[in-house]
Amino acid sequence: MMFSLSRTLTLCKKEMKQIIRDPSSWIMSIIIPLILLFLFGYGISLDSNKIRVGVLVEQKSQPAHDFVQVLNGSPYIEPIYLDNRSALSAKLNAGEIRGMLIIPVNFAQQVQNRQAAIQLITDGSEPNTANFVQGYLTGVWQIWLQQRSQQQLMNSQPMIDMTSHVWFNSAAISKNFILPGAITIIMTIIGSILTSLVVAREWERGTMEALLSTPMTKLEFLLSKLIPYYLIGLIALIICFIVTVGIMHVPFRGSFTLLLLLSSLFLLVILQLGLLISTLTRNQFNAAMIALNAAYLPAVMLSGFVFEINSMPAIIQLVTYIIPARYYVNILQTLFLAGDIFSVMLINAGFLLMCLLLLFVVIFKKTRMQLD
Repeated sequence: MMFSLSRTLTLCKKEMKQIIRDPSSWIMSIIIPLILLFLFGYGISLDSNKIRVGVLVEQKSQPAHDFVQVLNGSPYIEPIYLDNRSALSAKLNAGEIRGMLIIPVNFAQQVQNRQAAIQLITDGSEPNTANFVQGYLTGVWQIWLQQRSQQQLMNSQPMIDMTSHVWFNSAAISKNFILPGAITIIMTIIGSILTSLVVAREWERGTMEALLSTPMTKLEFLLSKLIPYYLIGLIALIICFIVTVGIMHVPFRGSFTLLLLLSSLFLLVILQLGLLISTLTRNQFNAAMIALNAAYLPAVMLSGFVFEINSMPAIIQLVTYIIPARYYVNILQTLFLAGDIFSVMLINAGFLLMCLLLLFVVIFKKTRMQLD
């Protein structure tokens, strides 16, 4: 039987009518993505501002006073001054402060001998916050040393002058790289969970028998299940893009056309993954559970969206290469923060294209146009 474009379009119209009449499809494809986007944008932040740090000055002196002045001027540290170590330890144990900074008794003498040192103890129960405390206080210490050197007219013209610049995300705002990753999760939800239900729903409702009685080919059937959800996915992508750039002010430095093309590639991969699950299970509940574990959770855990892939064990890093979301996260973060870097785009698009072709071959072989 030959492929018919008119039959394919008719089947697509039938599928679109079912989607329109099913409120759960619109909730899953429009409402839930918006909720997730706002949760990721405003509810999750890796930034840490105004960390409370306990400070003990064991003996007042001019150098200690100068250092405290620099500490008070830091926009990232909220110093809590106490007069003994026991009080500092009690507040650290209670979680009221995230670190203890102790300026020793002989600090002035140490400064005079050019061997000054202070003690910093951080709360290691939250490693990220502990690293922030250490980094912020190291910066305060360097500023104080620089100011003291200038005041004493010593080393005012250093032989080496280090200037640091942050590329791509100059303000170092975590939201700017979290939200592109969140779009990946949203596209994964729309693509995998929605399509994981379509074939199973036909079998459970008994409408598959009616479809099999029509003169449709296997390719026409698969396309009719992919095209409508692909269009819904593109609508959701455009909505997410408008919210991310227009409302949450995440910079977008790439090409919107390239974004649509590469997003289409990823969306088709995920749609086919969901369709494969639906074809194999023929049960909506089982299909949804498998899609959750096979697509959504790996996208969250192993895509590099939240957890750095290079910090994972070697065996887990190898597993990430078969996760399509890994490549899409890289594409989106590059397009949003860096722009059209075609070397990055081609590598990631190549992997997605291989996934697309492989899944299509598997689905085509596993789809059976018969009742048994």
